[in-house]
Amino acid sequence: MKPGKREQAMVGLFVIVAAALLVGTIFALSGVTGRRVKSYHAFFTFAGGIEPGTAVRYSGGPKIGRVEKIQIDSRTPSLIDVTFSVNEDLPVKVDSRVKIMSMTPLADNHVEIMPGTPEAALAPPGTLLPSYAYVDLSSVLAEVQEISPQAQELIKTLNDRAVELKVTLARVNNMLSDQNRANLSAALADSRGMIQENRPQLKSTLEHLNQVSGHLQPVLDDFQKTSAQATQTLDHIDAVIGENRPDLHQAILELRQSLGTLTSLTGRLDQTVDVNADDIDEVVDNFRHVSENLKELTDTLKARPYLLLRASPKSEHKPGGAR
Repeated sequence: MKPGKREQAMVGLFVIVAAALLVGTIFALSGVTGRRVKSYHAFFTFAGGIEPGTAVRYSGGPKIGRVEKIQIDSRTPSLIDVTFSVNEDLPVKVDSRVKIMSMTPLADNHVEIMPGTPEAALAPPGTLLPSYAYVDLSSVLAEVQEISPQAQELIKTLNDRAVELKVTLARVNNMLSDQNRANLSAALADSRGMIQENRPQLKSTLEHLNQVSGHLQPVLDDFQKTSAQATQTLDHIDAVIGENRPDLHQAILELRQSLGTLTSLTGRLDQTVDVNADDIDEVVDNFRHVSENLKELTDTLKARPYLLLRASPKSEHKPGGAR
């Protein structure tokens, strides 16, 4: 083979290989392969810049699909409907959630499918999966700006507390000055000396307290016994009351009738006194006069008892006269 034809053959072979690689790359990028897939979709209020062809990952793993279509929901224009396809054997559950995220802060966003619970059923193709709201940097900055006044107020409060703490520390340092520490040491030394001097008395006092405590135990035992006896007595009283309840009821009824009769009698007596008040006053006056007369008579008899024997008084005997 001539050199010119050999070079042409090499160039042709290179072109064929390049064309095959190009076609394979196009097929790989477009997803037109022989693998079997299933599609799902999810709603987002913010799509985070994803577009058809964006990778789909499962729980942070390798790529298992791609975004097929992005469109605005016709019924709710504020939602973005993202349709994506995944491998047919992927265990997507009915409670699997979808979110838009990136592996690193500088990486591109992708669609992430989070696993569902083990007991949940597999989601059939075309299912609308629940999604997490995408939080971008601008949303985070907006929230930071919203909490900025509260943060400033918190910082101001902390500064005020720091000033108060500084004042407190200054007071504590003042209390722990050399003079105060010397006074405290002297007070502790005096207390220790007093304890050492009065140790026999303290020991004796403690022994007396122990003895008193020992004497209190029998008293407590007697008190418990008395309490038990009182409880038993109350139980007997309750039993007696329960057994004699009809008799007690009858006695109470009779007592009530007697009280009623006494009340009626008292009322009649009051009425009689009111009606005969004048006569009673007259009788009382007569009794008073009679009492006075009897008193005068008694005084007279005491002075001249001979009146009981004769009516006229005895004449006085004069000396030299006839009897």
